[in-house]
Amino acid sequence: MGFVFLFLAYRLHLSSPINSQPSNSLAATSSIKSETHPVAATAPPLPGRGIIDSDSAETKNKSANIFDVGEEISAPEDIYYPVVKVVDGDTIDIAINGKTERIRLIGINTPEVVDPRKPVECFGRQASDNAHKLLDGAKVKIAADPSQDDQDKYGRLLRYVWRQDGFFYNLAAIRDGFAYEYTYNIPYQYQTEFKAAQKYARDNKLGLWADNACGTDSFNPLTSASPAAAPNPECVIKGNISSSGEKIYHLPGCDYYNQTVIDESKGEKWFCTEAEAVAAGWRKAKNCL
Repeated sequence: MGFVFLFLAYRLHLSSPINSQPSNSLAATSSIKSETHPVAATAPPLPGRGIIDSDSAETKNKSANIFDVGEEISAPEDIYYPVVKVVDGDTIDIAINGKTERIRLIGINTPEVVDPRKPVECFGRQASDNAHKLLDGAKVKIAADPSQDDQDKYGRLLRYVWRQDGFFYNLAAIRDGFAYEYTYNIPYQYQTEFKAAQKYARDNKLGLWADNACGTDSFNPLTSASPAAAPNPECVIKGNISSSGEKIYHLPGCDYYNQTVIDESKGEKWFCTEAEAVAAGWRKAKNCL
């Protein structure tokens, strides 16, 4: 009788729910934990950029040419302002709270087309026409850059500009060869991207980088303008006067030396030495190292 009782007790122990758990219970517990606290499938986006699925066909197309669209870099705020006027390829007027503000686009420069002191420069018309095509009648959102001043010396707001469809105009103008990258004093937020866009335009001979775009086989917007000859070949320092009245001198080899036109009837001068220019009240151009 005692033997039968022990046998029945043993059978009941085996059928207990506690002892019916599989031997790999640790793996099952780990699985439950991983469902409760999943590991992120993708890292959080960088500021101003979206998450990109590296396996998607769309991403592979973008990585082949990341400048096909401007959405890779987005504006921080979705407040749109109407474009009142396109001045030229790098300057526009927009209406902000009923007031017209002039915007100078950060990081780009286009050949001159409206400066009364200078002739229309090579590819200036095309750059201006491109800006009209892309921005006339548009609404844009803007962003300042903490590394740059809020305004330039002419009182223009320094900004990046996006259209409502996400099109990043500053970047696109460089990428398509209608502008070139421009660093004023110190690097700006998107300098790396803009320089890469310029390399893309140059490598693909787009716009002002195209062969014979300005009647030359190889065009460099920083050096290829036709400078007026100095009256004295030993006095080649250009004493320019800006539209705000600031006196700035440029040395041969500096950025924009060839683009600077001296009009002596307006008080602009040629100097033989830097000391002479400084004594006359001119300062050295900031982009002339």
